[in-house]
Amino acid sequence: MKLGEPTLDQLRIFIAVAEHGSFGGAARASGRAISAISYGIAQLEAALALTLFDREGSRRPVLTAAGEGLLAEARSVADGVDALLAKARSLHAGQEPSLTLVIDVMMPGEVTAQVLGAFRQMFPTCALTLRIEGLGAVAACLIGGEADLAIGGPVIGDQPSLERQAVGAVDLIPVAAPFHPLARAGVAPGESRRHLQLVLTDRSPLTEGREFSVLSPLTWRLGDLGAKHALLKEGLGWGNMPRGMVAGDLASGALVELDLPEKPGAHYTLNALWRRDTRLGPAASWLVDSFRERLGC
Repeated sequence: MKLGEPTLDQLRIFIAVAEHGSFGGAARASGRAISAISYGIAQLEAALALTLFDREGSRRPVLTAAGEGLLAEARSVADGVDALLAKARSLHAGQEPSLTLVIDVMMPGEVTAQVLGAFRQMFPTCALTLRIEGLGAVAACLIGGEADLAIGGPVIGDQPSLERQAVGAVDLIPVAAPFHPLARAGVAPGESRRHLQLVLTDRSPLTEGREFSVLSPLTWRLGDLGAKHALLKEGLGWGNMPRGMVAGDLASGALVELDLPEKPGAHYTLNALWRRDTRLGPAASWLVDSFRERLGC
């Protein structure tokens, strides 16, 4: 049997229907008519002489065994073309004239300052826009097309539209003012749940409803790490903070590291993140390497 040659557009339609679970969902995501989606699937099935979706007995198309087997190959082809186009764009563009960088609020400030100071010397003609965000808001800036590169933490999970590369980590430690009840020695298991915990909250829907190192049912949710830092020093609660940010407070005694039985601290991994349909240019690639070197990864 002689098979036809599927087009890239047909493969993208196939992937879209599989990912969105319906012809209508694929049509909305791609800004096309449902009839165009249906026609593309029919043409692909004809070219391959295979039925890719079972449309009977359900209003939602279900992948057949053949469809399941070919989906990974279709994605591989589409990803390969995306990579080729991204590389071609970077070759045409050369060095980026501008770059928007989003950095996780947990990144040590001195590292950011050192990297960006060197960046200014290395790429004086590249206009840099810097944003500081927390948790899922870092990745949301990339997914929404508001940024070119991000350095974000581990809490967003795997986003299929993003590439990632580990660049380092920071330690989060539980702290409180020295006069806080949890600051004394010999805290009993479960006692932390009876005290107010200050928690950094997400300003994006990517991690909505998820909790990260939250022990107490008594919480204040804060969108700003600086505000959390100030409230901790006033003794209004306890919470996790980047060790580097509170190092001076620990040395002066303004804050103390808590010795809680639950050990709620964390090793907060930082990753360079960018969209899969783009390829990093010289300036962005330099930033990734520089952050990794400064963080010792």
